[in-house]
Amino acid sequence: MTDPMDKVTESKDIISKIRNYLAEYIGYFDRENRRSGDKLLRDTIAQRYEEQWSRISELQRKMIADGKIESVDDLEAGALKLRAFVDRIKTAAYGYAGFFDVVTVKSFELEEIYKYDLALLEGVDDVSRAIDNVEASIGTDGMQAAVNHLTRLSQGVIDTYNRRDEVILSTEA
Repeated sequence: MTDPMDKVTESKDIISKIRNYLAEYIGYFDRENRRSGDKLLRDTIAQRYEEQWSRISELQRKMIADGKIESVDDLEAGALKLRAFVDRIKTAAYGYAGFFDVVTVKSFELEEIYKYDLALLEGVDDVSRAIDNVEASIGTDGMQAAVNHLTRLSQGVIDTYNRRDEVILSTEA
C-alpha cells in the first residue's frame, strides 16, 4: 500500500492533493456532489483524529497502570481539545452552497476551504508523531515539553477548522 503522504505530494495543486488523499472518492469536486463530498471529507477527518484521541486515551490508561499519574492531567488537555474537535466536526452542518442556493461559494473561496481541508488531513500525521513523542518521553525530563507540544498541535487543529469556517461564513456577507 502506498503512503498517503506520497499521494498528497505527487501533485501540485490543492484540489488534486485532496483528491489524491481521498482517492476512493470520485466526484468530490462536482458541484452537485459538493455537499456529500464535504460530509465524506469531514467524516474522514473526524475518524482519523478520533483514532489519535483513542491513542491518547490508551496512553493515559497505560500511564495510570504504570503509576505515572502526575502527567495524566496534563495530557488530558490535549485529549480534550481533540475530542471537542472531533465532536464539532461530526455534528456540524455540512456542504457548501449548492447550485440553486441564494449564497454560493466562489471558486477562489473553495480553493481556500480546500487548503484548510488539506491542512487538517496533513495535521493527523503531526498529531500522531506528537503522541509517539509523548509515549517515548514518559518518565523523562522531556515529558512536559512533549505534552505541551501535543496540546499546541491539538489547539492548532481547532484554529485551522475555525479559519475554514470563517471562509465559509464570509461568503454569506
